[in-house]
This record gives sequence, C-alpha cells and structure tokens, in this order.
Amino acid sequence: MLETLASSQLSQLIRSELWGWPLALTLHALGTATVVGFIFVITLRLFGLFELIPYSALRRFFPVVWAGLILQVASGLVLWLTKPVQYTADGAFLLKLALIVVGIVMTANLSKMVAREAAGDAPPRATGYVAATLIVWCAVVVTGRLTGYLGAI
Repeated sequence: MLETLASSQLSQLIRSELWGWPLALTLHALGTATVVGFIFVITLRLFGLFELIPYSALRRFFPVVWAGLILQVASGLVLWLTKPVQYTADGAFLLKLALIVVGIVMTANLSKMVAREAAGDAPPRATGYVAATLIVWCAVVVTGRLTGYLGAI
C-alpha cells in the first residue's frame, strides 16, 4: 500500500515539479513556526512573563495555533506521500508523530487553562504542565530536523 502511495500522481508531481517539494516544505516550516512560536509566547505568559498581555488576549492566539497545526499536518502529509516507505521506517519520524499527538492534547488542555485564567477562576498554576507542553513542541521541531537529516543516511 505504501508503494502505491509513493507512486501516486500527487507524489510524483511533488517530486518532479520544480516548486512542489520546496513549496510543501516551506508551508510545513511556516505551520511549525506558527504553532511553536505562539505556544512559546503563551507558555512564557503563563510562567509570569509579559504581564502586559492579558489572558483574554492569549485566548485569541489559539485559533492561530490551530490554523498553523492544520497547515503543518496538511503539508506534512504531502511531504510524507513522497517517501512513505522511508518515513514509516524512520524512528525519528515516528517519534515526531507521537509527539505531535501528545502536543495536540496538551495544547487543547493549555487552551482550557488560559480560558480559566481569563475568566478569573483558575486553579493554582500548573507550571510543570506548561513547561512540559513547551518541551513537547520543541521536541517536535528537533525530531522533525532529525527526520530530515537521518532519513538521508
């Protein structure tokens, strides 16, 4: 089945088109930067930095995070289609996928935390959870780069 995906018209178009791979990779990097960048700002605010940013403003960041995640996943799927056999056998890639799933769940919970903070009825800050969310998304970036480098070995 993976061989069939690798030989699909879309896969061949992306590999053969001059702009296919660079465009998909650029969109993937943009989606990743959006997600990780906004998560970084949100978590730093929850750590007590940037006190001038109200929690109600942080709530407006989450639709941008989710849009970045959709862009990241869609472009990642396009990139994966070019070499599904290689990526499926790559440990760094599989770890990245697992971390993305964990990151999505943690980000959904982070969104709820920010909503409670904005409403003023938040429980004591869970700085460990906030730090773990940031670490997971940073690990997504690292494993993504390892996929790019180790996949060529």
